[in-house]
Amino acid sequence: MGLNNAIVIGAGIGGLAAAIALARRGVAVTVLERAEAIREVGAGLQVSPNGLAVLRALGLEKRLVDRGAVRGQAVVMQAFDRVGDVARLDLTRLPAEQTYLFMHRADLIDVLAQAAREHNVSFEMGAQVQTVTAGDIPELTLVDGSSRRAELIVGADGIHSRARQTLNGEDDAFFTGQVAWRATIPNTVGHPDVAMVTMGTGRHLVSYPLRGGRMVNLVAVEERKDWAEEGWNHADDPANLRAAFADFEGMAADMINAVEATTLWGLHRHPVAPVWQQGGIALLGDAAHPTLPFLAQGANMALEDAWVLADHVCEGGAAALPAYQAARVPRVTKVIKAAEGNAWRYHLRPSPARWAAHTALRMGSRFAPMRMLGAFDWLYGMDVTARR
Repeated sequence: MGLNNAIVIGAGIGGLAAAIALARRGVAVTVLERAEAIREVGAGLQVSPNGLAVLRALGLEKRLVDRGAVRGQAVVMQAFDRVGDVARLDLTRLPAEQTYLFMHRADLIDVLAQAAREHNVSFEMGAQVQTVTAGDIPELTLVDGSSRRAELIVGADGIHSRARQTLNGEDDAFFTGQVAWRATIPNTVGHPDVAMVTMGTGRHLVSYPLRGGRMVNLVAVEERKDWAEEGWNHADDPANLRAAFADFEGMAADMINAVEATTLWGLHRHPVAPVWQQGGIALLGDAAHPTLPFLAQGANMALEDAWVLADHVCEGGAAALPAYQAARVPRVTKVIKAAEGNAWRYHLRPSPARWAAHTALRMGSRFAPMRMLGAFDWLYGMDVTARR
């Protein structure tokens, strides 16, 4: 049964976590990454307790804290046009083991890559995959014409995954009518150790500290009709961000005005892949289920996928892949639906509906804080490392 060797396509969070989880169980793993080097790309991310459970099981929590990961104290919701919190979700009330961290994506990637090398994972950089072929022993070819074979090929290569195309063909992604700017700034505004959501009409701004509180990560989302290209690495003029959020005041305005460089990301909705596995190929993370960023669960779902995949195949080999998909689909489907539901809540226009929604949040935050926190038990309380 079991598994002897595997190839992981993509040295992102999910791919590296899967490589470590497999290698720790004695599997010989090679990671193929199309970039020539693992560079500092991206910006911040939120690792919620369910994702941190995987990093903790991989022995990496302390390394991340030592690298400046910030322990989140709360999620705070504010309105752009009034003083005071609309709601505050007190994360310090979570059980002690359910830590919520803010960190730079590059720091997490660096820690994962180092751990992978310590577990004798091999890396091939500049390896661009052209085709993936399922079979008793699946195979892939690179653009240079060379080929690779392994008992398991893991597609952790994101929304444009070659492995996803092999198993599912082209998907019907569509533009959601929303774009997101991403940026980091020095923390000259005294941003507290919270994730702050500043809500406006058809827009919202998410901010939280990084690297020991020295930096602040910003994600600014706007509804618009104009199509925008997918992917978070397309540079944009910060003046466009400032114009879109010109009526925001207070700390939100100060942070936006401090942005010197930003990227613009067109948010596109992809279906959950109908087929995650076949003929020794398995998908995880965005390759299987691209997720909109309104619940901060993209990285966390990839971490969960990585652990569950390794857990199944290290016990049952490729024959266990259907069980992996069956275990993950209900979970990620629920998360994606919840993330989509958050967008409209953040973007309510001045109206009786917004007043009622904000009043309900304010009253719940003040008089039933544990009930509000308990609404996230299904998400944060999941520990996939303890399920088998």
